[in-house]
Formats: sequence, C-alpha cells, structure tokens
Amino acid sequence: MVLTNIEQLLEKYDNGETTLQEEQQLKDYFSQETVAPHLEMYKPLFTYFLVNQQEQFTKDVPLKSKTNSWYKWISVAAVAVLMLSVYFNQSNLGNDYGTYDDPEMAYNEVVKSLEMISTHFNKGASSINYLAEVDNTTSLIFKK
Repeated sequence: MVLTNIEQLLEKYDNGETTLQEEQQLKDYFSQETVAPHLEMYKPLFTYFLVNQQEQFTKDVPLKSKTNSWYKWISVAAVAVLMLSVYFNQSNLGNDYGTYDDPEMAYNEVVKSLEMISTHFNKGASSINYLAEVDNTTSLIFKK
C-alpha cells in the first residue's frame, strides 16, 4: 500500500503536480535506509533536497547605504543653468537692462523666456525620471 502510494506521488512529482505535504512524504520515504530497489534512483535527489535545506550562508555580507548625491548635484546644476539663462536673457531684453515702456511687450518677452526655460527644464526632468526608474528597478532586483 505504501509503495503504490509512493509510486503515485513520484508520478505526480514528475508531472509537477505535488503539494508541499506530498513532497515532504517523498522526502521522508527516501530518507529511510531501505528503499524499494526500483526506486533507488530517486534517493540521491530527495536526500540532496534534505541536505540542501540545512545549508546556511555564513559569510557576512557588507551592506553599504549608497546615498544618491548625484541627484543633489543635478539639482544644483539645474539651478545654476536657470540663473545663468535668466542673467543672459536680461541683458538681451533692451537697452535699459530689460525695462519696457509697453507692458504687453514685456509680458510677451517674459512668456517667451518662461516657455524656453520650461522646455529645457522638462527635457532635463524627463531624463532624471528615467534615471529614477532605473534606480527603482535596480533596487527591486538587488533588494536594497
């Protein structure tokens, strides 16, 4: 009775249909000293699983907390570029360092400058988002 049950469990195991409890029954059977002669070929497989369960990794793994200081430097560079672009655009606005008599013309110049800054900022922000996604993916893979 036990032998037929083990043979049925082995057939289910070969098909990948066993539960954890059934696999444990197989491990228990093959950990015994006496196994049916026609099932001896399965004994090394299941004894390996039992030995493998008891193995432990004993080497210390150094965990380094990696601070992403390059995010800070990118933001500093972005502010510097923004300040330089405002400074150089102010000198090109008019003869009196950016003063306008017509408020509508001044408004149009400000809108044009802000659109240019926004365009360049969006390009930089999209590349930073890409880098953040890469960082998130690597943290999922390496489980930081």
